[in-house]
Parts: sequence; C-alpha cells; structure tokens
Amino acid sequence: MKIERQETKARMSRIVKHNGTIYLCGQVCKDATQGITEQTATMLEKVDELLIQAGSDREHILSATIYVSDMKYFADMNAVWDAWVPEGHAPARACVEAKMAREALLVEISVVAAEKA
Repeated sequence: MKIERQETKARMSRIVKHNGTIYLCGQVCKDATQGITEQTATMLEKVDELLIQAGSDREHILSATIYVSDMKYFADMNAVWDAWVPEGHAPARACVEAKMAREALLVEISVVAAEKA
C-alpha cells in the first residue's frame, strides 16, 4: 500500500495518508498568548483545515488524543471541543495532562481520521 506524506520536513509530516486513513501530526493553537478557550478553538480550526486538505472532515475523525498542560483547563477545553464535534460523530478520545514543548502552549491534539468516500 502506498503511503502519502504531505508537508514533510526533517522531523515530521503534517499529514500522512495510508490505506484510507489520515494521520495528523500534533496541532497547537495559532496564538499561544491566548487563554485555553481561544487556544482550543484555533487548534481545532487548524485540524479542520488539515482534514479538508487531506480529503476528510470532522465527521470522519476516528480518534483524538488531547494533551493539556494542566487538568485545570479540562472543563474549558471540553466546552470548546463539545461544541466543535458534530452530534453523533464523537471519536474515540483520550485526554491527558502533559508538559508542552513551549510553556505558553496549553493544549495540543493528535488526530486520526478516515478519508471521505
């Protein structure tokens, strides 16, 4: 089976497609000076953009792993997440507290999705 990599750099590819499955690299917010609500919203906007680029959308997300810098952000992050996920299309999901690559980052997500037919 062919593996397709998009926006590949030395360390990672932003999108990897294989056998009808799309893997996105970890996505963070557009502006790390913002709070958790804004960081989560812009992070999910980036996921939307990459899914469309890869031939998918949020209704086709299979799984998501969300990393928050502190579980005190869990409820506020979930409020944005819950409004973003289409009803009836909730993916398998995990959410863990993790040290981020940069201190200002509060949330990151890794997504696996199916290609749209």
